[in-house]
Amino acid sequence: MPDNDLHYLELLEVGRRIQAKELSPVEVTKAQLERIDALDGKLKSYVRVLGDSALAEAARAEAEIAKGEIRGPLHGVPIAIKDLCWTEGVPTAAGMTLYKDFVPTADGTVVRKLREAGAVILGKLQLTESAYADHHPSVAPPVNPWNAAHWPGVSSSGSGVATAAGLCYGSLGTDTGGSIRFPSAANGLTGLKPTWGRVSRYGAFELAATLDHIGPMTRSAADAGAMLGAIAGADVNDPTASLAPVPDYLADIGKGIAGLRIGIDTRWTTEGVDAPTREVLDAAIAAVRALGGDLREVRFPDPAQAIEDWFPLCGIEAAVVHEKTYPSRKDMYGPAVAGLIDLGLAQRGVDYQKIVLRRHDFSGKVRAMFEDIDLLLIPATGIASPTMERMAQMGVDADLMAAMLRYTCPFDMTGSPTITLPGGFTAGGMPVAFQFVARHFDEALLVRAGAAFQEVTDWHRRHPAL
Repeated sequence: MPDNDLHYLELLEVGRRIQAKELSPVEVTKAQLERIDALDGKLKSYVRVLGDSALAEAARAEAEIAKGEIRGPLHGVPIAIKDLCWTEGVPTAAGMTLYKDFVPTADGTVVRKLREAGAVILGKLQLTESAYADHHPSVAPPVNPWNAAHWPGVSSSGSGVATAAGLCYGSLGTDTGGSIRFPSAANGLTGLKPTWGRVSRYGAFELAATLDHIGPMTRSAADAGAMLGAIAGADVNDPTASLAPVPDYLADIGKGIAGLRIGIDTRWTTEGVDAPTREVLDAAIAAVRALGGDLREVRFPDPAQAIEDWFPLCGIEAAVVHEKTYPSRKDMYGPAVAGLIDLGLAQRGVDYQKIVLRRHDFSGKVRAMFEDIDLLLIPATGIASPTMERMAQMGVDADLMAAMLRYTCPFDMTGSPTITLPGGFTAGGMPVAFQFVARHFDEALLVRAGAAFQEVTDWHRRHPAL
């Protein structure tokens, strides 16, 4: 591959070449830093570039690899972190002006684990305010590298833009209502939202504790599996992190999906969905059938109430997070986050309890559906690659909101794992994606299925012209 395509290599391939001493982690890191310097003034994906520390980490990785001390597939590979994950000694603002001077005295668990895996951390990536719907009014939002007129996705906007633009080989995002999946779909990436509790949330700013998930955003399913393997697992600092052993997420790649029971709810996945999304879903179904998947018609539980409940539930949990600063410092908050917290504060205890009970009921129905299938195949969003102009209507256009949240919110409410996969393009050349959903803690099957799809397609290898 020509040197000018080095920045678009998949993470695992970069790691393989580094560990085979075909590439120098120092030189790769320098190339990434130069590319960030050249392009990110326009793309605005990074809050802060950590050039000196990244080069020091790369030099340490190079010395270790020279001695045959290989920590794993991420060793020596430059990645980047969403700026709500604590990084020792580095300001971590969570997209908020309120916290622009907050400097953690320790790494968050996911950052610590990535360092232990030998990854080189290039910097901190931009996000929406408090990981909710909009960037703070004082923040210049990241720009979709495929087309600046189109939405880059939220809340992990910087993670999506930087990874798609070749400004890192993988990144961390978080997902509370769709925030790994939206930017992965918008930027042509593979995004893996793990089961709630699979990855420790210690040292990551909360939006809503029982809805927040941390996961990888990468170029391929295999890359996502490698990153998840590095960050998943129990944590004494987070009692909600699962004690279940972490499998080798790459072990079953190559086994394909022949014989796997793949559920599809034709009514739910076509109702209110635009033509490019339907075309990508039809193509994904055809690919699954050609790979030997056992496609089965299912009836997904009606998610309308769960989606409606997501907003007050998120608001209640956000109000808890911001109790010490809201409303006492309301002037520091943008309108979207302030509105969410106000919604939460307006709820009564009995209303909250009803939401909790309905959430358990819906989760039980979804769990029961997976008794008969191994994976569920659905769109990533109901509208493919919306423009910024159209997304500005999100707060007042009920149909737009329903179309965007229909396939994301439900799986934050249930905590189910999903993988978002590039599946095609609109007529205007913008990425379109779909998802596989699995039963809890079956991320390995998502990686296996995603890799099988990516063996017979090349959508994930298409990149923006920059």
